[in-house]
Amino acid sequence: MSENVVPSIDVVIPVYNAPVLTRRCIDSVVSYLSESIEHIYIHNDASNIETRKMLDSLPYDITHTYHAIKNQGFGASVNDAVSRSSASYILVLNSDTEVKGNILPPLYEAMSVDSQLAVIIPASNDYIEEDFDRYLRQPGSYIRTHRLRGYAFLIRRSIFEEIGGFDPIFGRGYYEDIDLGRRIYERNWRIGVYPDSPIYHKGGGSFGRGLAYRKLKQRNRALYFSRYPSAQRNVLFLSGDCSLINFPQNLLNTIDDVYQRGGVLHWLSTEAATKSPCLHMRNRPANLWIVLKLMIFYGWSRKDKRISDVWLLLPNNSSFLCKLLVLLSKMRGIKMFAWE
Repeated sequence: MSENVVPSIDVVIPVYNAPVLTRRCIDSVVSYLSESIEHIYIHNDASNIETRKMLDSLPYDITHTYHAIKNQGFGASVNDAVSRSSASYILVLNSDTEVKGNILPPLYEAMSVDSQLAVIIPASNDYIEEDFDRYLRQPGSYIRTHRLRGYAFLIRRSIFEEIGGFDPIFGRGYYEDIDLGRRIYERNWRIGVYPDSPIYHKGGGSFGRGLAYRKLKQRNRALYFSRYPSAQRNVLFLSGDCSLINFPQNLLNTIDDVYQRGGVLHWLSTEAATKSPCLHMRNRPANLWIVLKLMIFYGWSRKDKRISDVWLLLPNNSSFLCKLLVLLSKMRGIKMFAWE
């Protein structure tokens, strides 16, 4: 932390069963973050007796446990726990995460540098396949993202309260974090990922990955897209040998608008990739296989993943791939737009 300013930070951990993982999470927070935080608010969301006994036996003065009578779900549990805090910043952690070091100083530093940064996410093993070197770093050394991933994040409490926290309509969980991120962006705040913070996320620690999980996720996905229909926009963008630094400004603005609304852009080019401005703008080499995969096979079982728009940046483009995309777009009724 800064030598002159020490912020007030509390940790919030919603808990539903999984006592072994939960205890591991709490122990890691106490071990690595005690010097940077004031309190740990644990919200036991009507877990089983084994989990309750474990929480009641915690030996730490810094922890404060609340036992809910009725299961509310992840979002409502976090909302309740945050309401008991008076700190300026809240670190929300899934109970199946494990802190591997003091992640807070660099996260807070990034938020200090960028006053519009509302949320910053420590990059866990969930990002193991990401090559962070291909993205532009913002002041504070974070990378912009347009999707809030709720396994772990530091948020300004004033903003969390301003937008009403998580929407309890999502019930036990899934998509409530993405919904929160959309509402943050609608108010012109930013979300970032900090690549250099050590944290482990097991995933599925409370609910598993069975039938109930799939049904809940499917239900909440439909709810999310009914609320944000523009988030189903999936653009296939063929830029040929024109690099990002040479894109016209109106194209850059339109790309940003796709992301701001929760959409996806599949960027294909023959030019060597330049650093992308946000985590979701991934560049892949343009070839016949990837075009066919995206246009025909991608999203066959998920309507929200299917290509909805095709953009062509002219004239520096492969004549064959352009003609193929025009043909496939007409066959599938996909909207097309050509940028000069």
